[in-house]
Amino acid sequence: MAVKIVVASAAYMQYAGAVCDLIRISAQQRGTGIVGRTPEYLADKIKSGKAVIALDNNKVVGFSYIETWSHGMFVANSGLVVDLDYRYSGLARRIKKNIFMLSRKLYPKAKIFSITTGLAVMKINSDLGFVPVTFSELTRDIEFWKGCEGCKNFDILQRNDHKVCLCTGLMFDPEKPRRPKLNKILIVPQKLPWRFIFERPVIFIKHLIRRQRLLRKRSALHKQIQRNNNLT
Repeated sequence: MAVKIVVASAAYMQYAGAVCDLIRISAQQRGTGIVGRTPEYLADKIKSGKAVIALDNNKVVGFSYIETWSHGMFVANSGLVVDLDYRYSGLARRIKKNIFMLSRKLYPKAKIFSITTGLAVMKINSDLGFVPVTFSELTRDIEFWKGCEGCKNFDILQRNDHKVCLCTGLMFDPEKPRRPKLNKILIVPQKLPWRFIFERPVIFIKHLIRRQRLLRKRSALHKQIQRNNNLT
């Protein structure tokens, strides 16, 4: 059966323990970057509809949840985990997109941020319109930083006065949506006259190959812009 991703509700409270185990195992495998949570904490997120769960039949294979800070001015997409057997399948990207869209729906005016050490998560966030930011640009709510106490690198954060750690901060600001720009390098050259195929065949073929390659890149970039527009 295909993996389905659902917005959490009280009907999914039974999975809180399994999610907690998945987060713990993922933290052990990665070694850094995932904050441990109690089953009670996760159950509250599930009950309040501030999480998404990926299920394969009745098995939890992925999860992410929403936290709010500074009276809803900041929203964090947290706890993104995927079962080891389901990694490299695109599931993490699907979960991230769903939790991002849920955040935008529940808190349309909030700045959405994420801190992570995972390169894959950084790439997914970037595709959704997040940009790297310093920790000083994130919420200063002390409760948020208390949530890092369960991370093995918390001492690094403390030593740097909550300004630097191994995680990278990324943010989506609804007031400043990032749009991919057409780079000058993607300006597609005009077609060469057909006479070049007889007069300068090598140049004609090289030019044709380069033109087709740039056309494909430009088409992909336009599709990315359209996806980002649909999200916002």
